[in-house]
Amino acid sequence: MSELREDIFGLEVKKHILWEVVRWQLAKRRQGTHSTKTRGEVAYSGRKLYPQKGTGNARHGDRGANIFVGGGVAHGPKPRDYYYPLPKKVRKLALKMALSSKAKQNAIILVDSIDMGEVPKTKRALEFLRANGLEGKKVLVIIPERDQITEKSFRNLQTAKVLPVEGLNVYDILWADSLVIIKSALDKIYERLGS
Repeated sequence: MSELREDIFGLEVKKHILWEVVRWQLAKRRQGTHSTKTRGEVAYSGRKLYPQKGTGNARHGDRGANIFVGGGVAHGPKPRDYYYPLPKKVRKLALKMALSSKAKQNAIILVDSIDMGEVPKTKRALEFLRANGLEGKKVLVIIPERDQITEKSFRNLQTAKVLPVEGLNVYDILWADSLVIIKSALDKIYERLGS
């Protein structure tokens, strides 16, 4: 792949950096809407069950305590945001490394353009994959900017994703067996990742 720049497609791949960025991506994707009720929120009276002393039983407060069936949950999950910051330099480096790993595996195909016609057709997308020997493989198609017709043509295929350069990310690159890059998108990748 003599057309590919060494500073982006020829880096030494460090697995830990890729792992770090994928973990960050998946963490910020989490909804974090899970919730359990504490003993203060369950629908029980706050009345003390029986006197503190003299019954011969263990001491108990109200019925909603976490040791009772149906009581509140101690230290259960509450809605929270899983996002944590990751330096831009690390994210950029990981993106270069992910592209480099695909280049090392000879899993990058450069095409001049993808012609999907005027109307989105999954059939055309399948023909394109067949023509490039990618049928049955997980494919990431990288386009210069958002294009409804191309995106909709590939949308019904479980093994194909279409991403504009601005949406390019480590997780999707590593997910794919092969990358199909339109040559005009290559310049935008250089623009985005060039130092």
